[in-house]
Amino acid sequence: METYIIVLLCIASFFAGFVDAIVGGGGLIQTPVAMILMPNLSVASIIGSLKIPAFSGTSFAAFQYLKQVVLNWKLLILMSVLAFGAAFGGSALLTVVSNDFMKPLLFFILIGLAIYTFKKKNFGQQQEKSHSVKRQMVYAVVISILVGFYDGFIGPGTGSFLVLGFVSILGFDFLHASANAKMVNLATNFGSICLFVIKGKIIWAFAIPMAFCNAFGGWLGAKLAIKKGNTFIRKFFLFVVILTLLRFGYDVFFA
Repeated sequence: METYIIVLLCIASFFAGFVDAIVGGGGLIQTPVAMILMPNLSVASIIGSLKIPAFSGTSFAAFQYLKQVVLNWKLLILMSVLAFGAAFGGSALLTVVSNDFMKPLLFFILIGLAIYTFKKKNFGQQQEKSHSVKRQMVYAVVISILVGFYDGFIGPGTGSFLVLGFVSILGFDFLHASANAKMVNLATNFGSICLFVIKGKIIWAFAIPMAFCNAFGGWLGAKLAIKKGNTFIRKFFLFVVILTLLRFGYDVFFA
């Protein structure tokens, strides 16, 4: 592989880690770049290889959040275990079928999400604990399985969907939602990595240098998010959702 390709991939990976640490969606940056620069590789090989830098960046971001944000570990462990299994299954399915049929559905979901987030100014600005422990557990199980499978099968935007679920359904504020999303995203990435390693789909020549760059971006993004707080994260979340919308819109109507 030529040096300039690895350099471009590393630059994309840094920005992906930075964005992903704040609100998720880093895959929207590094995935299309990788597919453009390496058109001869299979989708499974690209997605599988990109899970390595994604895991690295998420790890550094999660560590920063853990130092500042108090988490419900009982709930988090349950979500992480379920998300791991769901991502493993999603990645297994990706190796045998195409995921293109999901893009039109995601496009319209994202339109609604962008409108809702923009109109509801207090969305995710404070924690709303209106659920019983049992109901919260049920919602957490559903979110973990659905988003975990999505990450293994499709990938880009997983962190954003986790943040959305934690804010809109579980009632977290953006800071706590981002912190929990990082931890669950670690589990989904690890689940996919296990599957892709077993299948021999990971190309380590570019996965490892990208991992270092993604980690630095994740560390920097998490520190900024913690410093700026909920209002900043909300604005960044809306920005990433709109970019996600544009990306899927292009795939649906022009690709």
